[in-house]
Amino acid sequence: MTGPPETAGVRPALVTRAEVDAAAAVLDGVAVRTAVEPLDAVPGLLLKREDTQPVGAFKLRGAFHAASRLDPEVRAAGLVTHSSGNHGRALAWAAARLGVPATVVVPDDAVVAKVEAMAALGARLVRVPADDRERAADAVVAESGGALVPPYDHPHVIAGQGTVGAEIAAQVPDVDRVLVPVGGGGLISGIAAALAGTGIAVVGVEPELAADAAESKRTGALVRWDRARVSRTAADGLRAARLGALTWPHVERLVDDVVTVTEASIEQAARVLHGAGVPAEASGCVATAGALEHPALVRGRTVAVVSGRNADPGWVARVLAG
Repeated sequence: MTGPPETAGVRPALVTRAEVDAAAAVLDGVAVRTAVEPLDAVPGLLLKREDTQPVGAFKLRGAFHAASRLDPEVRAAGLVTHSSGNHGRALAWAAARLGVPATVVVPDDAVVAKVEAMAALGARLVRVPADDRERAADAVVAESGGALVPPYDHPHVIAGQGTVGAEIAAQVPDVDRVLVPVGGGGLISGIAAALAGTGIAVVGVEPELAADAAESKRTGALVRWDRARVSRTAADGLRAARLGALTWPHVERLVDDVVTVTEASIEQAARVLHGAGVPAEASGCVATAGALEHPALVRGRTVAVVSGRNADPGWVARVLAG
């Protein structure tokens, strides 16, 4: 399973609402239809609780949907991906449910707790320098004959993540805006595809220390940041150096805006969320941080996606103590 071809002058087809609905049928009984809850500390803001998925993050949706769409013979040879944590954990969970092996190529800067969680689910781990992870995953596929399930840049992954947006529209019929954390762009692409044409605004929120998507949106051209540059943010799940060849057109054409937040705002959001009983990781705090740092974003009924709970314990302890 590979991403879309990068053919010069050809714009890849965007994921449709029909594809999102088809993914929802596959995920019925697999992914949790997570709750939407008010956050009392921010009037008008609702939280989409993807941290309550079985693997603690929304990534289960895209990983399982993409794996389920593979030819059974290819799938039996094994699922392969590269991930710093949540996607790898989700794919390991999906592989175990489907009865096939999983290999995750893990960058050497991954959070220890997330690496241990992948191993606990039975994944074979291959540790490499962060810049080598995509090449290493391709090598594993060539050696094993298995299938690559990318972390974000594939239509089946995007359609699976889009079920978050479809659920929000059904749960909050009068929703005006959805705030979505942005890393590689799979989640926001899927949500934007699910909500396209509804009049519901989709706004990406990104750490200012890893703001390649915000720069791409502002300039109208896909940009890449150095890995060392994006690695400065505590939001380890959002350290992608650029949007994908497929996720970028979704962001460019369907997303209303991408704003940035400071590390201080992410920490403030963590304190607010944990104080409300929402154990979000740094990446999962970013959309809420957007509401705190940019209060004008909370207009009418606004939903912030809490993307995951698989936090670095050291970071949480330091932030909450502070």
